[in-house]
Amino acid sequence: MAAAGIDDMVFRIRPFDEAEVISRRLMHIDYGVYVRSGSAFRPRQGDGKGTPLITMDTAFGGMADAVWLKRILPNAHVVSRSNNRDVQARLCAAGTGLAVLPRPLGDALAGVERIDLGEEPPGRDTYVGYHRDLKRLARLRALLGLVIERLAD
Repeated sequence: MAAAGIDDMVFRIRPFDEAEVISRRLMHIDYGVYVRSGSAFRPRQGDGKGTPLITMDTAFGGMADAVWLKRILPNAHVVSRSNNRDVQARLCAAGTGLAVLPRPLGDALAGVERIDLGEEPPGRDTYVGYHRDLKRLARLRALLGLVIERLAD
């Protein structure tokens, strides 16, 4: 959670393990592999030679999708790294290279198309958490109820 209790509710991609936090898995987000629409890049699983990749910063290289990408396309070369998925998506749409993106982002982005590498990249679970002391707060419960109603799977 945030320092000094600034945030009432937090969303993140890893489970909360703090004893004072009440949390739940909210939703699963599928990921896909995208290239610029009409791109000639159609790499083969297990190879990837000549394929430019847009991937996570090295600090996030252990993320499941980054590890998956290295395994699926071991001979591809990295042309750009960013921990910002919007930046990765824009670079992909500009034709810079192939990117693994959350499906809600990639499927909605004009100028890119999802390709099949024979295996889908791993998705991510999203968790919502709030401090135990706030569980009786009406406005937080109302917001949490709305979030769960609209987003939970």
